[in-house]
Amino acid sequence: MQMTKPVTKPSKQRKMIYQAPKHVRYKLFAAPLSPELRAKYKTRSIPVKSGDTVRIMRGDRKGMEGKVTRVDRKKYRIYIEGLTREKVDGTTIFIPIHPSKVMITQLNLDDKWRRKILERKAKEKIEFKEKKIEKVEEAGEKEITPEKIEEKTVKEKKAKKRRRVKKKAAEKKKRVKKEKKTEKSKKIRKKKSTTRKKTEGEK
Repeated sequence: MQMTKPVTKPSKQRKMIYQAPKHVRYKLFAAPLSPELRAKYKTRSIPVKSGDTVRIMRGDRKGMEGKVTRVDRKKYRIYIEGLTREKVDGTTIFIPIHPSKVMITQLNLDDKWRRKILERKAKEKIEFKEKKIEKVEEAGEKEITPEKIEEKTVKEKKAKKRRRVKKKAAEKKKRVKKEKKTEKSKKIRKKKSTTRKKTEGEK
């Protein structure tokens, strides 16, 4: 099977977002849960749905809280109750907000499928932690606690970040070296051409 490379070109990224099918667009509407909900449902984020109560975390209206009245999957925007502005002709319209700029403070659990998703996510998280504890026990560590596991994951993340930074620095160094080499070769070529012209003029 041929492996596909991750898309890094900004134009392709934008194209991918605006031509995405509905099931992908649903995932792109994910917003983080508040600390209370995160502790209750054992999950970090979930896609925003109409009926959810959200708090704006960034922008001019930071700190404002309200119920989501409408979700526009075509334009990637949500509309919050009370978040309106007045037009020149006097009519009031809702201000569109991107779902990444909000935090869910209260969930709308009328949908049974959503409840099932939350249950599944919580179950997966618990199973993952149990597996991690088993692995650590097999390695021979004593007194395993969730805090220790959390500490270990944080350390792993930091180590990954350091490796990524080192890799980027090495790539930058390589690129600068290459650029210097090309500049040097250009100068040499220029010098050679000027000397050739001079010798031809003297003849």
